[in-house]
Amino acid sequence: MMQFLVMSRRRVEQYSDEDFSAVLPKETEAVRALYADGIVRQIWLRGDVAGAAFLVEAEDAVTAQATVDALPMASSGLSEFTLIPLSPYRGFGPTPT
Repeated sequence: MMQFLVMSRRRVEQYSDEDFSAVLPKETEAVRALYADGIVRQIWLRGDVAGAAFLVEAEDAVTAQATVDALPMASSGLSEFTLIPLSPYRGFGPTPT
């Protein structure tokens, strides 16, 4: 399994608070389901802009991207998402092969 950092940013310059309010309950439900399934490992709200940062675990980048693309905030276009693949930190010792 691989881990990915996902950074989202709400497109507040294009959409109203009402637009976001209409989709947020579905987004919350979807993220809770992914968390319960062990796909979303951790999630935070961003302190710099309206959006979130979260860790996704998936077999590969294609699967991780499909997971993100299926989120209501992504499929509606209300938020943009950046998917960043993560590698193990070498400072703690050799990485498994």
